Amino acid sequence: MNDMQFPWLILVPRVPGVSELYELSQADQEQFLRESSWLSSQLSRVFRADKMNVAALGNMVPQLHFHHIVRYQNDTVWPKPVWGIPAVPYSNEVLAHMRQTLMLALRGQGEMPFDWRME
Repeated sequence: MNDMQFPWLILVPRVPGVSELYELSQADQEQFLRESSWLSSQLSRVFRADKMNVAALGNMVPQLHFHHIVRYQNDTVWPKPVWGIPAVPYSNEVLAHMRQTLMLALRGQGEMPFDWRME
């Protein structure tokens, strides 16, 4: 998500036309949940999360997807949900650093090399 208030990734299974987890085969459900758990653990580690919020809403986009949102006790809306607050888009500079950090996280490496909330 293009919102620099929260590190936030969306995981989408490569099965078109599926809107609910139960519509996946058992093997695909297990794989999707393994990937979701792994992604949460990597984001939590790299961004030093206080809490990971993982949610599947699908009200706006019917394709099954899970939001993985890094939360901190000192973030802008803690302890409330992030839904419904205006997004703050990344600057080009911060987005470039964020992409690099996320690629390291997805490879199971690295930690945040900078303050990702910088202006």
